[in-house]
This record gives sequence, C-alpha cells and structure tokens, in this order.
Amino acid sequence: QVQLVESGGGSVQAGGSLRLSCAASGRTFSSYGMGWFRQAPGKEREFVVAISRSGGTYYADSVKGRFTISRDNAESTVYLQMNSLKPEDTAVYYCAARKSIMGARIRDAYDYWGQGTQVTVSS
Repeated sequence: QVQLVESGGGSVQAGGSLRLSCAASGRTFSSYGMGWFRQAPGKEREFVVAISRSGGTYYADSVKGRFTISRDNAESTVYLQMNSLKPEDTAVYYCAARKSIMGARIRDAYDYWGQGTQVTVSS
C-alpha cells in the first residue's frame, strides 16, 4: 500500500509559478512510476506529466516547456514545478503512483492516488 499526500497548491496570477509536492509513504517509492493528473470542473481527469522509475519523463503537449517533473527517491517525493501558468491550468492536481512500467500517460495504469490539491490561476 502506498499513501500519497500532495501539497503546494494555491492561487496565482497568470504568468506566475507554483511548485507542487507529493510525499509517498513506504520504502518502495523508487519502484513506482509517478504521475500528475488534473481535473477541471466538468471535465475528465487528464494526464499532465509523468516520471519513470529510471527518471524518464513524459509531458502533455499543453504543459511542455512550462512544467517540470522531478523525483527525490531518498525523500520519497515527486515534485511538479509549474511556470508561466495560464488560467486554463486551473484544476485539482492529483499525484499518482503506478507499479507497471507501462502506461505513463494512462489514468487507469495507476494504482494509487492522492487526495488532490487545488491550483487556481487568475487572468
């Protein structure tokens, strides 16, 4: 069992930055691929970014060049640095962990989810 706790959400003006953190419980963090998804009101939860166990990264086209994912296995934490934020980035952001090496961009490939953290970007 893996428990994930997100933090770092908040409100920011367009063009600003936020850094989300996701702390994982357990000793096996390094064996999981990690991802961030987001869900805006009335929309499906969508893939944002993922990082594999070996550090390979995957980005949605909408955030490429603005968002950066990283992980610290010693701290069992994954980070999402979000720069040049836009109003369309407003959503609840969820951290997720997957045991499989496949499916980095696929919501159903993830085994564990955090409770989410709200990000609001005003114009």
